[in-house]
Amino acid sequence: MTELARSRGEQGTELLRARGVTRRYGRRREPALAGVDLAVAPGERVGVVGESGSGKTTLTRLLLALERCDAGEVTYRGHGVHPGSPAGLRWFRRRVQMIPQDPSRSLNPRMRVGRAVAEPLRCLGIPGDHAARVAHLLVAVGLEPDAADRLPHQFSGGQRQRIAIARALAPRPELVVADEPVSALDVAVRLQVLRLLHRLSAEEGLAMVFVSHDLGVVAHLCSRVLVLAGGACVEEGPVDRVLTAPASPAAAALVAAVPRLALP
Repeated sequence: MTELARSRGEQGTELLRARGVTRRYGRRREPALAGVDLAVAPGERVGVVGESGSGKTTLTRLLLALERCDAGEVTYRGHGVHPGSPAGLRWFRRRVQMIPQDPSRSLNPRMRVGRAVAEPLRCLGIPGDHAARVAHLLVAVGLEPDAADRLPHQFSGGQRQRIAIARALAPRPELVVADEPVSALDVAVRLQVLRLLHRLSAEEGLAMVFVSHDLGVVAHLCSRVLVLAGGACVEEGPVDRVLTAPASPAAAALVAAVPRLALP
């Protein structure tokens, strides 16, 4: 583990916390999320699973300060996190980054990969040799340094996801929120990306909130999982326990749907 990773692990016992977060939409103000709690410690990888409509996307947006809670709060290292101006959230964006589900929608098709990966460094005003950082990250995610000079459409779907991961890691965050990052990939590429995330998280002491509809995928990366259904947390606990002895109907349905996919 690097010195950076060790120092992160020694700074307190909690990075991100959501307390009773609730979000309502529509004219009838029906809750898409109701009273959900989540805590993530330094270096911890926590899964959030649920079927479509369970509240996963809403929780992700609240954790990333893309929407405001109607009730409850989100804090990072004890500081409140709320939607606001880019300048006001710069401290938070330097510490928390997102890996999107579809990198094709997050990468500018006209922007070369090197500039795209360096974009968070420029936007957040992070000093240093950006070109060297980009070259290091491209190699770290399994791409050649000359990938920096190419455009996104020149890469496969799995390679574009690696580029998105490099981009998220560029500002050296303490935590990443990965929103269904392998759901659009075929099985072989999915396993490669999961191994990559596991290795990078372990090497850098990186905390992660991994959001997915697939409990089997979450089990490859996370030690603890929250199960959402109908906007509420219906189960929480160690992934191994939830896989072998689910206590809620929602978790049992997710276990039954786990594909026979194994990491060697």
